[in-house]
Amino acid sequence: MKQHQRLPQIVLRNGKPAAVILDIDEYQELLERLEDLEDLQALEKMRRRPLKFRRLEDFLKEYNPGV
Repeated sequence: MKQHQRLPQIVLRNGKPAAVILDIDEYQELLERLEDLEDLQALEKMRRRPLKFRRLEDFLKEYNPGV
C-alpha cells in the first residue's frame, strides 16, 4: 500500500471544473487501466471473427519476403 497518496485537486475556470491534478502514480495507474481495457476490447473483437488458418510457409512468405 502507498504511504502517501494525495487526493485529486479540481481546477476551476469561471467557477466550473476544468482540470484535475492527480498524483503521478495514480495517473500512471489510470493510463495502465485504460490500456488494459483497450486490449481487452481488441481481444473481444478478434474473438468474434472466424478463425482462418494458413500454412506456415505462406505466412513466412508474406511477412518475410526474402525467405
